[in-house]
Amino acid sequence: MRRGQHMQLTMGEETAKIFRNPSDLTSRGKSPRTREYLFDMKPKLMMNQPSLFPVSIFPQGFVYESDFLSAGEESTLLSYIRNLDFAPFDFHGYQARRRVVQYGWTYDFGTRQANAGAPLANFLHPLCDRAAEFAGISPESIVQATVAEYSPGTPIGWHRDVPQFEMVIGISLLSTCKMRFKPMRVEAKILSIELEPRSIYMLAGEARWYFQHSIPPVKELRYSITLRTRRTT
Repeated sequence: MRRGQHMQLTMGEETAKIFRNPSDLTSRGKSPRTREYLFDMKPKLMMNQPSLFPVSIFPQGFVYESDFLSAGEESTLLSYIRNLDFAPFDFHGYQARRRVVQYGWTYDFGTRQANAGAPLANFLHPLCDRAAEFAGISPESIVQATVAEYSPGTPIGWHRDVPQFEMVIGISLLSTCKMRFKPMRVEAKILSIELEPRSIYMLAGEARWYFQHSIPPVKELRYSITLRTRRTT
């Protein structure tokens, strides 16, 4: 997504085309106005960065930025990721099609407990620093990372992230996928957005706690890196 282009956001049968205002752009991650929006988590127009779109279309606390990584940064990450020892994701004894490697903390769906695991890999530290700046938090508050591999045809069903963690930050690599949202306890139209390669999103506030999300079967091989902060209350 380039400056001046539009992003199409699908809401059931309705579609909203959001155009960014190039006259109100500042450098990525440097604007105090941007930090105000990220902390406030209210549905205001985020027009001061080239890749952020108005969050009023989506739940409070959902923020998305395309082109967060350069092509070179993505290539470097993939060079490490392709050599990881992936294992099928285990959900209550069911092995999902996606394969994962977890760092920092692991979650046992049988006991519903988070347990200390392997420390974050060194190649993830620069990414954590960048993601923390994007989210307006300290890098030290990121305590968990999951690297996931999605072969063609792999979905993620409707779910809410496990309750032991607070903020969720996701980085998409290699190919595009669709991310869908729906409220947890009421009937409503499904919201969806295309997550582009090298993009980043954040789930906090209402988007984190009162909405489920899912990913339909991907069309091409895709990787993602999901970062989480620890819940303190």
